[in-house]
Amino acid sequence: MKKALFLLVVVLISTFMLAQVKEVIFWHSYSTTSGEYKLLTEEIIPEFEKEHSNIKITEVQVPYDEMRRRLIVSTAAAQYPDVMRMDIIWVPQFADIGVLLPVDEEFPEDFQQIKDDFLPGPLATNYWNGHYYGVPLDTNTRVLLWNRKMFEESGLSAPPTNMEEFIKDIKILTKDTDGDGQIDQWGFADTGFGPWNSMPWIYSFGGQILNPTNSKAEGYVNSPESVEALKTFKDLYNQGYIAPIGGGGIGVLEGYAEGIYAMTFSGPWAESIIKGQYPDAEINYSLVPAGKGGSKSVVGGEDIVIFNSTKYKNEAWEFVKFMTSKEVQLKFATVGQMPVLNGLLDEPEIKEHPFFPVYLKQLETAVPRSPHPAWNEINDIMDSAWQNAVIGGVNPQDALDNAAYEIEEILKEYR
Repeated sequence: MKKALFLLVVVLISTFMLAQVKEVIFWHSYSTTSGEYKLLTEEIIPEFEKEHSNIKITEVQVPYDEMRRRLIVSTAAAQYPDVMRMDIIWVPQFADIGVLLPVDEEFPEDFQQIKDDFLPGPLATNYWNGHYYGVPLDTNTRVLLWNRKMFEESGLSAPPTNMEEFIKDIKILTKDTDGDGQIDQWGFADTGFGPWNSMPWIYSFGGQILNPTNSKAEGYVNSPESVEALKTFKDLYNQGYIAPIGGGGIGVLEGYAEGIYAMTFSGPWAESIIKGQYPDAEINYSLVPAGKGGSKSVVGGEDIVIFNSTKYKNEAWEFVKFMTSKEVQLKFATVGQMPVLNGLLDEPEIKEHPFFPVYLKQLETAVPRSPHPAWNEINDIMDSAWQNAVIGGVNPQDALDNAAYEIEEILKEYR
């Protein structure tokens, strides 16, 4: 009788404890073959669950190309995960339609305590209409890749640190190496004309795309500084100093490794791409050359957000804080994910990394693509404006005046 009673008590206690466990669904797009996924599933989540016995994290891997469609379907069905690793350019859009939790409002004390821990550029990608709808999870940016051998062969000993040196070096490094009258070595190459490519030029020259509140384009996207950036790029391109873009030739990173392109701007993924094809290639990193606006680049990466439909706000927030803690961020750094916290440059995992230090230094001044729900439309307008000016013969001022008008028409819908 006593034994039966004891077993009944054990069952009741176990049932009660299980009932108290709250399941938090976490969507992400880490490839199942990646080091990040292995770390997340085999170490990070188990460690969190060990520290929080009342919370179970159920991770759901959704391929990046499918993620946006899944989100739209979820919007129609009003069925979201609790937490998600979300592309930074999507956050304002989903915040604007009211499905994300404003974490600064929901957890004001916690948020104020951790806000200054984050790099300012990545943090800004979570801001929309007066609130923060997430925090940074991982980040990236573009820095200058320069080919040391090509520099030395041209009598140059160091990478350019300012725009004047950059422009001069681009010209010096552009050559007709075989004397057939055709340029076959270029000082600079890039993959496109859109903001991901053009923002290092625009912002380093002191220009902008939108005002600080992302509510106005006129006077910013077509400011003298923004026009000067476009005009400088156009002149270099049309004079043959920048390699043709979209011509179907060798890829930019391949051309860099083969000594065809002396410089380019690229992200931390460049290392694995280049080394995968050219194991012996030497890759040299430096900050984007500084102009009147300083050394500026563009912010990429993912944020971690909570959907306001969650039944477990506090538990979801605990997981968010855990994922952005110093310890977890440094663990992810060992498998190639760039951290989002200030003050990590002296940590061994970062200091001894072959290229993280320069990227993290660049992120201190990097600029996010304007966090706005209509960013995709703004992106396309900017892409067209630069293309029209550089290869379409349109005057840079006219191209950007037209872009300002088109963007203003879009922004009116959000005022």
